[in-house]
Amino acid sequence: MRHSGRPDPGRYPYLDHRVVAGRARSPIGFSHRGFAPEGDENTMAAFQRAVELGFRYLEIDVRASSDGQVMVFHDEDLARVTDGTGPIADRTAAELSALRVGGGGGVPTLAEVLLRWPGLRLNIDVKSDDCVRPFAELVNRLAAHDRVLVASFSDRRRRRVLRLLDRPTASSAGMMVNALVKLSAPLGLAAPIARGAGVQALQVPERHRGIRVVTPAFVARCHAAGVQVHVWTINERRDMDRLLDLGVDGLVSDAADVLATCLRERSAWTGAQPGQEP
Repeated sequence: MRHSGRPDPGRYPYLDHRVVAGRARSPIGFSHRGFAPEGDENTMAAFQRAVELGFRYLEIDVRASSDGQVMVFHDEDLARVTDGTGPIADRTAAELSALRVGGGGGVPTLAEVLLRWPGLRLNIDVKSDDCVRPFAELVNRLAAHDRVLVASFSDRRRRRVLRLLDRPTASSAGMMVNALVKLSAPLGLAAPIARGAGVQALQVPERHRGIRVVTPAFVARCHAAGVQVHVWTINERRDMDRLLDLGVDGLVSDAADVLATCLRERSAWTGAQPGQEP
């Protein structure tokens, strides 16, 4: 029997996005690092823009400061997007908040984001080992398990986070599990591998090193195994339409305005109305 592609919403409500137009499921639109046309990615201003567009889901990254705070930031080094230099891990949370990201505000803490927008769901890439414990402790303290999906390119790091969380929390596969599912899906082994890895979603590029990852057969096999497929980072409208026609469960985009328009025009928007906070 074909699985709906939706993990048990009682156990993982993060992935229980609302039904639209009578469909069994509707795709998730993820705003990648917020909406940051001004270069201020992963900032409160970028998140506010995404919220104003109606997004209920953001994809963000976290690392730890030198004093153990969970900071929303992608790179290991500060130089690319801030007016500072050196490793983020060498600065305190107070020092990081005083920097300018892309000409905007400073580096926010994850706690600030969770508390500012209690209706947002966050797809969180845990980028560093020193962030594992403080991240898990923060999610436990704020009881944010249903609002976050734990992601990491490192399956080892992702598993460490999940072991420290005190309630079931949605998770997407790292590079190794993604590859295993891709290779084993034609053999009917996607479901046991996903269950063993503790993942409910695969978050993948459409292509990797010249190999097409997202195909109709791949999407169908993942759905049969009860695993969602989210594709990153899709910024062109024609690519959004093509992937949604394949039946993918979510798209991650830097072009949040284009993605919102695409989903609305397809009657597949599950976010808030523009200007309304989730």
